[in-house]
Amino acid sequence: MILINALIGALAGPLVIVLLLVLAALVCRFLGRLRAGWILLTGAAVLAYVASISLVGEALLRPLESRFPPLAASPLPNVGYVVVLGSGYEPHDGVPLTAALDADGLVRAVEAIRLLRLLPGARLVVSGGALRGHVPVAQGYAQLARAFGVAQQSLIVCDRPLDTRAESRVVHNLLGSSPFLLVTSAYHMPRAMLMMRQAGANPIAAPTGQRAFGTSPITWRSFLPGSGGLGDTERALHEYAGLAQASGGLE
Repeated sequence: MILINALIGALAGPLVIVLLLVLAALVCRFLGRLRAGWILLTGAAVLAYVASISLVGEALLRPLESRFPPLAASPLPNVGYVVVLGSGYEPHDGVPLTAALDADGLVRAVEAIRLLRLLPGARLVVSGGALRGHVPVAQGYAQLARAFGVAQQSLIVCDRPLDTRAESRVVHNLLGSSPFLLVTSAYHMPRAMLMMRQAGANPIAAPTGQRAFGTSPITWRSFLPGSGGLGDTERALHEYAGLAQASGGLE
């Protein structure tokens, strides 16, 4: 299942689709179908441009991020647990912990610790495994939490689940129907909430790391291609693909 999810995620990437269109165009040219080849190349160029502008990336992310609004600061729900979902973690010698966690993971972890401090007596559940030969992201989260003063007895480390569905099952097995704050990136929250509920857990959304902030003014810069716009488009397409898969009840 992990390999299937990875394949779906890869195929949802716009640059992968562009590459496939270019390869198809080369095949057409080799077969003497020049008109079809030019059409495919033009389509690849248009897709690469559209996927790389911030206007499109933000438009795709906004419906995902607006599904669950930011958690009101006061009063917070009276819960005993804060759960933070995994992202990326690549520790290296000479690299600080804050650099070893990827951008999404760092924001998630800091937000979870912040919420924990507002809930006296609550415990922090850090989640996220890793493939063989890599360090689980939950270990990085735990290390960061301890560095910020979270006591060891307030930490629960779940360092085996490799994807959101597995994390949902582990959380349900751990907490049952007890309500908890669920911290993950705003664009990932709809899929995380869906899978948590499917697993029988009782999450309360606490999204963070918002990337599409309301209605941004459209300027000439909105039409310039860039890595930021491409990254937002890739994130959004990955989540839409994951939501479609989860909604279809695929295991």
